Amino acid sequence: MQYVNGFDCDGVLTIGIRPTCYDIIITGRSYEEEKETYKWLNKHNIINKVYFNNKIFNDKTRESSGQHKANIINFLLENKVKIINFFEDDEIQAKIIEKECPWVNVIRILHDLTNKENVRRDDNGKEI
Repeated sequence: MQYVNGFDCDGVLTIGIRPTCYDIIITGRSYEEEKETYKWLNKHNIINKVYFNNKIFNDKTRESSGQHKANIINFLLENKVKIINFFEDDEIQAKIIEKECPWVNVIRILHDLTNKENVRRDDNGKEI
């Protein structure tokens, strides 16, 4: 079993909280946002594995993003990768992860620096 931490992108990585090289990013961002997300990550020297939401941008919600994260955490556990701590700033998503993955210590990052709703960002992380 491999033990790692998990990180949300918007509101966690984008405010300066950083993973080690072994940790995993599980974002609610749609696979359609992959290009600008990788540009931003590369610009900030973050080279971790990223799991994107499989919903199209217009169909994802805070709830579906939380369920996506819980599904990935469970998938990883089935594949011998156990998320110990997950850094999350969205209260709705944090509650879903806690319910679906009770072994995970969800570390809530409380702030009002980023929008919790579905918004597009450029490769600098700015809302567009």
